[in-house]
Amino acid sequence: MKIAFVGKGGSGKTTLSSLFIRHLAGLGAPVVAVDADINQHLGPALGLDEAEAAALPAMGDRLPLIKDYLRGSNQRIASAETMIKTTPPGEGSRLLRVCEDNPVYDACALPVELDGGAVRLMVTGPFTEADLGVACYHSKTGAVELCLNHLVDGPGEYVVVDMTAGSDSFASGMFTRFDITFLVAEPTRKGVSVYRQYKEYARDFGVVLKVVGNKVRDRDDLDFLRAEVGDDLLVAVGHSDWVRAMEKGRPPRFELLEDANRRALRILQVAADATYELRDWERYTRQMVHFHLKNAASWGNARTGADLAAQVDPGFMLGEGVIAPV
Repeated sequence: MKIAFVGKGGSGKTTLSSLFIRHLAGLGAPVVAVDADINQHLGPALGLDEAEAAALPAMGDRLPLIKDYLRGSNQRIASAETMIKTTPPGEGSRLLRVCEDNPVYDACALPVELDGGAVRLMVTGPFTEADLGVACYHSKTGAVELCLNHLVDGPGEYVVVDMTAGSDSFASGMFTRFDITFLVAEPTRKGVSVYRQYKEYARDFGVVLKVVGNKVRDRDDLDFLRAEVGDDLLVAVGHSDWVRAMEKGRPPRFELLEDANRRALRILQVAADATYELRDWERYTRQMVHFHLKNAASWGNARTGADLAAQVDPGFMLGEGVIAPV
């Protein structure tokens, strides 16, 4: 299942995504965790120290390798240089699967040991001094979108992405790449404003959106969220001494997380697993093509000097049964 955590800055989306990743790892589930936020806090939230987090291989720095691998023998793509973040797979493209070894994981994924299990952690990489004035930070997340476009996952497999803050995900088609999106919202007007934006923007794309209330202290906070987001409110999370210790760099064993918060994580997993039956690979592929054509016309063709619409393979549909070249 492909799962996104979104929310305004400071809402706690990275903390909750890291808890969910720990929960899945503790069950022995295969997990690929992706930090698609240029602030790069997911590694420390999963227990890495500053030096380890700073040494994580950035996907953005390895984009040529990623493109070259995913392109495979796809004759519709003239060269890796003509691939952009929205380039869809076609006949001959190589696909990524959660439970496999491949050059992309070798170059970009770090195995992270957690209580009771391990996950693969991938990061976009931070916005650097060299990027100032010459690059948009969305160029950093392009590697994530390209990988998601070429990713095939099955039931019981999880790709958990900690997204950029606010509604910035709508600067590309990446918001449509998920089975479910968990929007983390505090019980404040600012907290629910991102929810309203997300709900409005995603309305026509079949996005499954559920709200996770965070920093909920009492009945009044809960009633506020229910009044603002209605049935989209899935679960609410309150104060956690375990999280406070984790933020100090001294997390107890994960099994000591408060019972109420463990129940909340199980609710998230049940909701994510339930979306498997709703999967529509035809719609998923169609949306991928839609955003590719949109990006090609607006900037891609001019930047690459190629007609990127020709990269679309009209006979190809992404799905679990697709056999890609090795």
